[in-house]
Amino acid sequence: MPQSAALKTVRNDMKTLVKDAQALFAEAAAATGDKADELRAKGLTLLEAAAEAAQSAQAAAIEKGKEVAAKTDDYVHENPWRAVAISAGLGLLVGLVIGRSK
Repeated sequence: MPQSAALKTVRNDMKTLVKDAQALFAEAAAATGDKADELRAKGLTLLEAAAEAAQSAQAAAIEKGKEVAAKTDDYVHENPWRAVAISAGLGLLVGLVIGRSK
């Protein structure tokens, strides 16, 4: 599964988990006794699952960032003058855009 698809899945799962937890807590606020305790426990379980999913997404993003940084570093070491030319060209374009916007 591509990284972007995995992150979209995690994001959708997170939204669903949070909505479910909110609904359970709203219901628990209106309930009393054992039913309220049961609903609160379910809500906490959902929130824990959401936190775990968020941590997984964060770990995946960090790993992907490290991979991109390593590939960029390798490219710059293999092609130093090309990297300098690309950086200078991008700097020139950004400077032109900023200069024209003023």
